[in-house]
This record gives sequence, C-alpha cells and structure tokens, in this order.
Amino acid sequence: MTQPAAATPTGSTPTVTVRVPAKVNVQLSVGGLRPDGFHGLANVFLAVGLYDSVSATRAAEPRLTVSGPDAALVPQDRTNLAARAAELLAERHGLAPDVHLHIAKDIPVAGGMAGGSADAAGALLACDRLWGLDTPREELLALCAELGSDVPFSFAGGAALGRGRGEVLTPLEVGGTFHWVFAVADGGLSTPDVYRECDRLREAAGTGSSDAEVPEPVASEALLDALRSGEAQSLATTLRNDLQPAALSLRPALAETLNTGLAAGALAALVSGSGPTCAFLVPDADSAARTAHTLTASATCRMARATSGPAPGATVV
Repeated sequence: MTQPAAATPTGSTPTVTVRVPAKVNVQLSVGGLRPDGFHGLANVFLAVGLYDSVSATRAAEPRLTVSGPDAALVPQDRTNLAARAAELLAERHGLAPDVHLHIAKDIPVAGGMAGGSADAAGALLACDRLWGLDTPREELLALCAELGSDVPFSFAGGAALGRGRGEVLTPLEVGGTFHWVFAVADGGLSTPDVYRECDRLREAAGTGSSDAEVPEPVASEALLDALRSGEAQSLATTLRNDLQPAALSLRPALAETLNTGLAAGALAALVSGSGPTCAFLVPDADSAARTAHTLTASATCRMARATSGPAPGATVV
C-alpha cells in the first residue's frame, strides 16, 4: 500500500506525504441514543476520489499549517484532529511529537465527507513513516478508532460496513465504479447538532430516541448486493441516511439542492453523512460532468464536484 518516503527537493529534510480520500455514506442507519452519549450505527462507507494530502516533516517543535479551499476554517492548533493523531502516535512510542504537519485541503470542510478524519488518518501514517516506526496496521487502526468514529475508514478506504460508533469495520466487495457528484453548501453543519436534531425529531414523532426505543440498525442486504453488482441503478434504490431529516430541518435550503440534482438526471440524491454536502449518484462520468455543471449554474450550492468510487485509503505518495 505504501512506498518509501520521498525527500524534499533539496534532499536535506525528509518529508512524507500521504493522500487520504473523502467518503460518502451510502447507508447511514442510526440507532437510539446510548447511555454513553453515542448512537449505534450501521454505516456503509464508500471512499471517493476527492483527496486531502498530509505532509510530515521533522521540526524543532509541533507545528501545523493548512492550504487550499476553506483553509481558514480549519484549526491550526492542537484541536486539529491531525495534530492529535501525531501526539497520540508519539505518546504511544515514547517520542516527542516534533513534526510539522501540512494539510493541503481539497475535501470540503465540515461537509459530512470526513475531511477532518481523513487528515487524522493521513497524519498517523505520515508520522509513522517519517519516524521509522513501522507500526503494525492493526495497531494504527486501533489508534484511528481512539481518535474518532470515521478515522479508521479514512485510513482503510475502499468500501466497508462500520458498526458500533462506525469504527468497527468489515471490508465490503464492490463490483464496479460508481460515479458521484457532490454539491458543496455555504457553511458547515455541526455533527453533534445534527445528531441532537435527529433525537429531537424522533421524540417529536413519538417514536422515542433512546437505544431502548429505536431498533438496532442493520446493514441493508439489498444495498450490499447492489455494491457487489456494481450496478448504479440498483444502488440508487437502496441509498439511506437517517440523519437526512435532521440536516434538512437545520438547513431547509438543502432540499432545493437535492431536487435540482435529481431534475438534472441523477439516479438518486441524499445528504452526505451529517451534511451539508449533498451527494448525487449518476450513471456515468459524462452524466456526472453535466450534473455538476447544472448544480453549479443553479446557485443552489457553492460548487459541485464530480468524482467516483471506491477509492483507496491512506497512501504514501
């Protein structure tokens, strides 16, 4: 999966750069609120070809910088999940976390596509290679799970079923390439806020919101079959996101974005994760280009990006 770390152009300061993918949840089934404050999930992840790059270079002290779209929205201190990843790995091996991490952003920020989790996964792998630790893959995945629910999948890539909080992964077979368009909204949505709104809507509907009241989520066999077949039309009929009503409640304008993409010819549309990015499954690359153009011209989103999946996980480049 990885290659030897490349040196910087001068050859004097070794730098390791890792590319990490965005994700879309083709199924996000949300259980009730547990006593520990989390929700049980049946979360079917698909990695897609929008990438951040995380570069690690030895430094006299910890430092983090960010470039690219919306870089100003990304924290550049110890609250950044990538910085926490470097600290966690260093602590586990008894090292000082003296590294300069640079994140080149291309995954939408706070867009429901796990950009922050991807950066954490990239930082773990980049620092592991920079420091010559050769930490076993399973141990790196365990560190990912300590950092956040989506981080293990950002590391693994491909397609997987996430159980528990989403961090317990089972790889899934995908029989072909699926083409997507992602419509990026202005501003973000807080994931905790969306989960709280999901609980509120369930209470308002009279179904209850606790794990004793909401059925345990399970993966859709029809959706897993559609992934194995590689048939976009079959997948389109099985897409599901239990957080979508909450995201639409908090950001009603997203409904217009979803409708615009469907009118442009998308096979299916859903809010990606906790939003506010909207995801559109389309038949092929040409359809993706046309749908992205229509969405951009509609002014219902800030921009639209065409890509495909599955994509590989964290990879040294």
